[in-house]
Amino acid sequence: MNIERKRKLLKVPHFLMSFKFRSIQTIITVSFTLVTIMVVVAVSFMLYNKFTKTAEENAYLNIQQIIEQVNYHLELYAKGMQDIYAVVEDQINETPNISSLLLREQLTTLLHTREDLVSVGLFTPQGKLVLDVPNLEMRKNTRLEEQSWFESAHTSPPKLSFSAPHIQNLYKGQYKWVVSLSRMIQYKNNGVTKEGILLVDVNFRTIDELSRKVSLGKRGYAYIIDELGNIVYHPQQQLIYAGLKYENREPVFDYAYGSFTDKFNGEARYITIRTVEPIQWKIVGVAYLDEIVTTKKDLNQFLFWFLIVVCAAVVILAMFVSAKISQPLRRLEHSVQSVGQGDFSTPIHVSGAHEVVQLSKRFNFMLHRIRQLMDQIIHEQEAKRKSELDVLQSQINPHFLYNTLNSVIRLAEKGKKEEIVATITSLSKFFRISLSKGKNIITLEEELEHVRHYLIIQKIRFKNKFNYTIECESAALSCLTLKLILQPIVENAIVHGIEKMSDEGFIHITASIQDNHLAIRISDNGIGMTQQVLDRLLTGRIRSGGSGVGVRNVNERIRLYCGKQYGLRFDSELEEGTTVMITLPLVHSDDEQQERGMS
Repeated sequence: MNIERKRKLLKVPHFLMSFKFRSIQTIITVSFTLVTIMVVVAVSFMLYNKFTKTAEENAYLNIQQIIEQVNYHLELYAKGMQDIYAVVEDQINETPNISSLLLREQLTTLLHTREDLVSVGLFTPQGKLVLDVPNLEMRKNTRLEEQSWFESAHTSPPKLSFSAPHIQNLYKGQYKWVVSLSRMIQYKNNGVTKEGILLVDVNFRTIDELSRKVSLGKRGYAYIIDELGNIVYHPQQQLIYAGLKYENREPVFDYAYGSFTDKFNGEARYITIRTVEPIQWKIVGVAYLDEIVTTKKDLNQFLFWFLIVVCAAVVILAMFVSAKISQPLRRLEHSVQSVGQGDFSTPIHVSGAHEVVQLSKRFNFMLHRIRQLMDQIIHEQEAKRKSELDVLQSQINPHFLYNTLNSVIRLAEKGKKEEIVATITSLSKFFRISLSKGKNIITLEEELEHVRHYLIIQKIRFKNKFNYTIECESAALSCLTLKLILQPIVENAIVHGIEKMSDEGFIHITASIQDNHLAIRISDNGIGMTQQVLDRLLTGRIRSGGSGVGVRNVNERIRLYCGKQYGLRFDSELEEGTTVMITLPLVHSDDEQQERGMS
């Protein structure tokens, strides 16, 4: 029983059977696989240790930076509240009479300019109202003397105290969530200096928004306590007040700045603390370590699958490389040198290992296919070139015909017979030259006549908004040119340059023979183009909003028929106008040989 029959009976893949009988393939595959896997495992182990350590450090650093940033914003806001309080206090001190209307107007203006400023109040040490802005009726039974801001002002007269957030209940209709700033100050009443407690209520909304934006993982959060341990802000504050949640605040009192880990309710947490100066509030960030460790678990899972994929890829790659490398390939290299020199007609016959024989057969097949494809490409390119020329030539914008006919209708309604005759005559001659009995090449005289009729129609249509001149050397009139190359450019000048002007437009067309080339120049005094638009035109990204053939197609037709050294060149400046220079080969109508070269 031969090997081929055994393979068919056992259904063993052919490359595995050949693998057993190729010692060089075995050595390369096994060696390459083992070395690569060892390197990958070693590198993965080092990267794992480095990445896990870095991930944990970055997580801790990120948490600290977030809390530091919140602390920074709260310090700025606290200093801003102090500044507001200082402004109010200075205005009261500088006023000789506390009942002054000017003082009330100043405080009212300050209240309107600061959205976070809720109210300003001045009270006697006995709790009697002296001044309030805005002027609202006070509620009864407010227990003014028992409120924390009032007691703080009595206890520490020179110190500016910040109260915990609370509902303002001093005035009727006012139930805002505020932080109260209070201190004992002096004021003048009819020239007599007295002491009083100045109260400034600031909206707590800003502090709440700053704290609410803190995100420390999916479950992490930040809360704020004052220097006595009372909660100023907590994302679950209602649950705490309801007794459904407890926050372990005892370890926090030992830190003004720092971080530590603790276990609370069986969960490890990473606590970061910062103190807000000057109000001595503490921002406490709480992050759960299991979320930080999740990154480590994800990295473990990634590396596991990474090793599996890499090992599989290494085995496949080693088998592929080893199967391709064998000694007979050198003989094959010498045999294909003739092909490398451009001889695709000589078949290659190389004997040796099975892979090399198969490679030589495939190479011969490839040569055969290359010859077929080259012939096919040449045929297709010729057909494509002809079809593109036909399509480009036949793209006449139907909107021009529609607009012209509509203009004729309007002229007929107004009884302008002479203009109707001129329009219809020019339209007839315009399409006669456009068709040109199917010819692609016409004389320059015919092309200029074609664009002249187009200008006549457009001048009537746009109510003499522009004038034009056409000048041509007599020697250039008999030169041959592609048809329909001037009309799209002139249409572009009218639609995009002159139509948008308030002044009268002018189009100047000249044709001459220069340096053994046919040069046609189209100039207008339109609005011009920016350098950015010019760059798009010169790089081929041309958009023509009027003609169906379009400026880009004109340039492509010229380059396709005449060569890449010919085509369009643009020169434009905003508010100055645009000049288009067309360069064509110099071919006379009686030179049949050159005509065939152009076409």
